[in-house]
Amino acid sequence: MIDIFPPFVIYIIAALIVPFIPAGRLRSTFMLVIPVVGAWMIWNTPTGLSAVVPFFGFDLTLMRVDKLATIFALVFSLAAFLANLYAWHLRDTMQQVAALLYAGSAIGAVFVGDLISLFFFWEGTAIASVFLIWARRTEGAFWTGMRYLIIQIGSGVILIAGVAMYYASTGSIGFEAMTLPMTSPITWGALEIGIWMIFLSFGIKCAFPLLHNWLQDAYPAATVTGTVVLSAFTTKLAVYALARGFAGTEILIYIGAIMTLFPIFYAVIENDLRRVLAYSLNNQLGFMVVGIGIGTELALNGTAAHAFAHILYKALLFMSVGAVLFRTGTAKGSELGGLYKTMPLTMIFCCVGAASISAFPLFSGFVTKSLIVSAASKEHYYIIWGILLFASAGVFHHSGIKIPYFAFFAHDSGKRPKEAPTHMLWAMGITAALCILVGVFPAPLYELLPYEVNYENYTTTHVITQLQLLMGSALAFTVLTVYKIYPPELKSVNLDFDWTYRRFLPAALRYISFLVSATFGMVTGAINAFAANMVHRLHHSHGPDGSRAASWPSGAMVLSIAALLGLALFVIFFS
Repeated sequence: MIDIFPPFVIYIIAALIVPFIPAGRLRSTFMLVIPVVGAWMIWNTPTGLSAVVPFFGFDLTLMRVDKLATIFALVFSLAAFLANLYAWHLRDTMQQVAALLYAGSAIGAVFVGDLISLFFFWEGTAIASVFLIWARRTEGAFWTGMRYLIIQIGSGVILIAGVAMYYASTGSIGFEAMTLPMTSPITWGALEIGIWMIFLSFGIKCAFPLLHNWLQDAYPAATVTGTVVLSAFTTKLAVYALARGFAGTEILIYIGAIMTLFPIFYAVIENDLRRVLAYSLNNQLGFMVVGIGIGTELALNGTAAHAFAHILYKALLFMSVGAVLFRTGTAKGSELGGLYKTMPLTMIFCCVGAASISAFPLFSGFVTKSLIVSAASKEHYYIIWGILLFASAGVFHHSGIKIPYFAFFAHDSGKRPKEAPTHMLWAMGITAALCILVGVFPAPLYELLPYEVNYENYTTTHVITQLQLLMGSALAFTVLTVYKIYPPELKSVNLDFDWTYRRFLPAALRYISFLVSATFGMVTGAINAFAANMVHRLHHSHGPDGSRAASWPSGAMVLSIAALLGLALFVIFFS
């Protein structure tokens, strides 16, 4: 029985209407109104209500309202509004429709209460988002989009296969907390395999280690505005799914710790600043995954809060780098520098995003990341706590310093572009203001979190410790730069794990194909030669001019046939 109107429906209706609205200010205004209406609906929907519809014998729960779902839905709505404001100048119907369907699918997914509905929205985000990559309309973007789509659709296929096995074992499709089996795979049945497949599908979308390269491949290949939209939804939807289904799963602590570490080293040597931000996104996801793995109320609050803050400051960083790309035509660190002279507002907003992601006091990251770090310490995961501190310093190094430094300062590139368009500045300004407000007044955000928060951020110890960490990282960057040890921004391509399936695997398959073809050719050639030789020998002995035909007289042939007929009659008579 439907008690409430699901907010995702308004996005789908809007996506159907957009093509019929003339491109221009009217359509852009309409694009801004939809997230506002959606957020109002979410805000006014009390917890505990539900919407259930029958579907081929299943009861699908399209709405399950609780605080965990609400905070993700609200920040998704906010991200959709800011992205649409940033993209005010767009006249591309495909991008506008895709952005609405993408946001609607993500919001729909966080409210569902069953795994079948989750699958539909899971695939909806994949199909809608790929058009933001293809909208660049280059051959490279097409192939990147194809790789992205294969991985995202593959995640959905693994999910629905796992759901089928889970349902066959339990008779339930409810999207509830699951226990990941850690016993020997030899003892697993359909239930255990199904749960692992669901976990793997979530991990693909969350960009787990070795499953992460779709993120660095796809996000920088999207349009200027499309990258901002992409940064908000897919990976955070996966974080929500893990928090809903696998909170307290210890293996996530170690997966998340690895996620916080390895992107740092790639980001330091990366030249494309949008790829730097993509690696940084991987790093920040690691903090959230650690929080989910710890699974305490403090840790889960930290995960939800950090996801909220991350969507904002990561969008701000992608907006600022996107504005640079929009004005200069490049996001390569080796081709930028000195832009603060003509793009001062964009530079300021970029620095706000950099301070936020670096967890400077009075900025949003400081009041959210600390919840996760404190939870790790409180639960005695001291090695993990140390890793998170190191990763925090690394974040400041590659996102807090590198992005603004190489884009707006460093060497003077000689480029003197105009400041970003007004609507982009408004989008960046609002996002920057929110990053500061959350950092200065965290209480309103804490009230939205799933559990009650009893945590004080601005203690002397915490502030001084964080400032020491950040200043140490800044000093290291300065020393490395002054002594020319810091990796220079080079026009290069860095090899990551995707090399295995983009270069090595195709080459290996071609080599295997060559070996198989050569072996097949040798075998068939040998068989054909043997058969030809046998035919030649038979023709030589039994052919019309063969030795047997030439040496047998007609009488002998008649006698032979008579003997054969006699033998046949003898067999027939006695059988």
